[in-house]
Amino acid sequence: MLKQMEGSRAVAEAVALCRPEVICAYPITPQTHIVEGLGEMVKNGALENCEFINVESEFAALSVAIGSSAAGARSYTATASQGILYMAEAVYNAAGLGLPIVMTIGNRAIGAPINIWNDHSDSMALRDAGWIQLYAETNQEAADLHIQAFRLAEELSCPVMVCVDGFILTHAYDRIDMPDQQQVDAYLPPFEPVQVLDCADPVSIGAMVGPEAFFEVRYLQHHKQERALELIPQLAAEFKQQFGRDSGGLIRTYRCEDAETIVVALGSVVGTIKDAVDEARDGGHRIGVVSMCSFRPFPLVAMRAALAGAKRVVVLEKCLAVGIGGIVSDGVRKALSGIHLKGYTVIAGLGGRAITKHSLLGLFARAARDELEQLNFLDLNWDVVKRELARGKQQRRAGPSAENILRDLGSATARTA
Repeated sequence: MLKQMEGSRAVAEAVALCRPEVICAYPITPQTHIVEGLGEMVKNGALENCEFINVESEFAALSVAIGSSAAGARSYTATASQGILYMAEAVYNAAGLGLPIVMTIGNRAIGAPINIWNDHSDSMALRDAGWIQLYAETNQEAADLHIQAFRLAEELSCPVMVCVDGFILTHAYDRIDMPDQQQVDAYLPPFEPVQVLDCADPVSIGAMVGPEAFFEVRYLQHHKQERALELIPQLAAEFKQQFGRDSGGLIRTYRCEDAETIVVALGSVVGTIKDAVDEARDGGHRIGVVSMCSFRPFPLVAMRAALAGAKRVVVLEKCLAVGIGGIVSDGVRKALSGIHLKGYTVIAGLGGRAITKHSLLGLFARAARDELEQLNFLDLNWDVVKRELARGKQQRRAGPSAENILRDLGSATARTA
């Protein structure tokens, strides 16, 4: 059924259709509307046989989900930004215990300084915790991925994050094709846990493991991710057959068949990149896009096949690994081992900075001429940076950079007003 709705509401309704039995909730912008919507559905009876648990922190939210999942309940939570950092210990525990929890990340920048707008710093910070990470390009895909995520998590007994760009998707109103309960039930069978706490057959979980076994336990987490590389495309193909639309998978290509330049990105920015690629194509630039849905596991083989015929690749990332640069780029470089093409990393959109078609077209033109540096910062205000660096040289106690820059920008605004 087609509905005009907020992205967060679409995610909430999709999760409800998956029949969760325990939802653990703690509010943090920009994911709050998701758990509010689910709480409303539990309260009014639209979501039956589900316990909605208000907890005192993000750490408690995932800790309760760990307990409920271990007890055999289909479990769900959501968080963002500082929230996922606060629950970091539990994030690792959920994966280490092999619990099929689904968690939405309303992607948001990490402070300090405080920033509530979108980038991918939060989920990327926990990229190696053992969770599968799926990134939504649109609100339709955000809804669809949650349905696939429960199936994926439960077939592998492995937790899954569905990453949805904060505000850009969570608070945007779109036309969503929302399936009915019968369709979802046909795709997602009732939860049958592979491990469960049972008073009649007691076991310990989370026991101390020494050097004699810890290595093997960690390897088995890696093995699940390798299995996911086969299962994710299979579930996406089955989803397309049952629901009639492409959604999910490992990667998707756009206008890559004869492309000399290919841009790799993930999340909602792919839509803007596609628009810019269409315009660049009209100008004679042979360029395409690879959109990543699965970041963990990283689709090395699929990425290699998609990029093998290009002359150069531009990896556009909404996260900065301070001291090295790109994160997604590392995976792309591994995929291209032995293939000789030029590779560029572009950091963009941090803290919600707009990524415009105009800026992308300029970037693409420079890439086509191979005028980019290996590491680039799209639309970084170098005047502001240089001013702050100069201040630090002139004054030993120059003060906090964030406040200095805001003061400088305020003064500049006042002068031009």
